[in-house]
Amino acid sequence: MNRYLPVARQHFLAALASTSVVVKSISAVVVLLYLLSWEVNAPFVLGVTPGYLFPPNFWVWTLVTHGVVEQHVWGVAANVGTVIACGRLLEPLWGALELLIFFAVVNISAGLLAGFSYLLTYVATFDLDYLFDVHIHGVAGFLGGVLVALKQTMGDTTVLRVPQVRFKAAPALVLLLLALLRLSGLLDSSAPLAAYSYGALSGWVYLRFYQRHSRGRGDMSDHFAFASFFPEALQPAVGLIAGLVHSALVKVKLCRKMVKRYDVGAPSSITISLPGTDPQDAERRRQLALKALNERLKRVEDQSAWPSMDDEEDDDDDEVRTDTQPLLPGGRDPSFSSRPAGGTAGASITLSQGGSVPPLGGAQHPETSIISFEDAPSKS
Repeated sequence: MNRYLPVARQHFLAALASTSVVVKSISAVVVLLYLLSWEVNAPFVLGVTPGYLFPPNFWVWTLVTHGVVEQHVWGVAANVGTVIACGRLLEPLWGALELLIFFAVVNISAGLLAGFSYLLTYVATFDLDYLFDVHIHGVAGFLGGVLVALKQTMGDTTVLRVPQVRFKAAPALVLLLLALLRLSGLLDSSAPLAAYSYGALSGWVYLRFYQRHSRGRGDMSDHFAFASFFPEALQPAVGLIAGLVHSALVKVKLCRKMVKRYDVGAPSSITISLPGTDPQDAERRRQLALKALNERLKRVEDQSAWPSMDDEEDDDDDEVRTDTQPLLPGGRDPSFSSRPAGGTAGASITLSQGGSVPPLGGAQHPETSIISFEDAPSKS
């Protein structure tokens, strides 16, 4: 185990060094607040406590700080690892500023929605534990938003090979895992489950309707619909309910109706509206095609690295090649002589080319194509 630690440390430092200032700053804050938690109760002071979030206390700063507060070293590793993964996978597509905006939107929304949910739970149960004993902090909320973003950008990428898991199924699987951990008692609080759920929801809403990019705002492609987060058997029912909710939000002007557009890239600025087609979808397919092409080219290069068999084939051809030049300049082989006049039995040799026998004294053709042997008639 100890021999792998230097290698892991080297890879971690290399990954961190290749990220932007935003990723490095967030990672440094996570580590510093973890060290601070040894002296003070950081989850209480900097985490979201539902009873202190809303008036009359109104601890609004906890909405900003709760996402970088960790109590355990494995929480620090998960938090920093999630941020570095964003820097490697999402920041090249979005930019550092957009990554920072996404980080703030997801964490603030997850903390606010989770705190409001615990407030409603208190109203229903009158249990003060839901107000003052619950502390929402850690990477769970931002992790939910990141998995949703990875589903949008690289949903068909394989995360695990055995069993085969793709990024498009990761948000639902992590939610199911957290629910099972909570039901089994391994999680002492439901705060991580609530934060993850609202982080994934807020991340999807932001990416679906509000994120600005060069092609406009939002992503209305079919592969990123709300129903796509559920199993295929439930997608029709979930899609119907989501459509009704979206229509209601459009009527009260909380959401605006999006038009799916496809830019054909013609010299004239023509934009054709096609159902189910979106530039985000086209970009995603282009990235998958480039990845498949790179893998195929790599396989071809690996095969070409083996020794070529052309040289051996050329040597074999030289060995079996038949010399078609005449045995003598005159077209005759000295090993064969004319038939003796006085012999009783012999062999007659017929040299033919083109069906004629060349004269002995005449001009000989440069090569002989047919050599036939016939039994000479015996003389009595």
